[in-house]
Amino acid sequence: MVRRPVAWIVAVVLFVEAFGVAALNWFLGTVVDNQQMSLAGLDPDMMSVSSKIGGLVFGAYFALCGVVALLVALRDRSPAGLGRILLISAAVVHALLGAFAWGLVGWTAFLTMVVVMTLVVLLLMTYDQRDTPVSEGPEDSAGGGSPLTPPPTPSTP
Repeated sequence: MVRRPVAWIVAVVLFVEAFGVAALNWFLGTVVDNQQMSLAGLDPDMMSVSSKIGGLVFGAYFALCGVVALLVALRDRSPAGLGRILLISAAVVHALLGAFAWGLVGWTAFLTMVVVMTLVVLLLMTYDQRDTPVSEGPEDSAGGGSPLTPPPTPSTP
């Protein structure tokens, strides 16, 4: 079974990434604040605070996705509802970050984002498979048919 180890790996990767994103944005905000940089006349203090808040929000988002992956690993059940939506959005975010990273940073950052995206998609796909086969329909000894078949069409005179 690959499901639980993948869920554990995804949880650890997302927690590390949450810390890394928050720390990087905090550092960049501090650099902007110390050097009083300005971009097109924007207030340097506002840029610094925005960077720090954005890093904390984005870090919290990845940490929440990590919590969902951790719960999947502990329960050994598929994520449902909001957890599933969070993991799907994390895969989409990593795909977009990978696309931007290719042009801005290089192929190693792209490869890192693609690996994380692949792990999240693998987590979602391995828990989608059913362990027991689904029955074809209700077994009725009277031969009444499936309740999903439409009724016969009425004949017109």
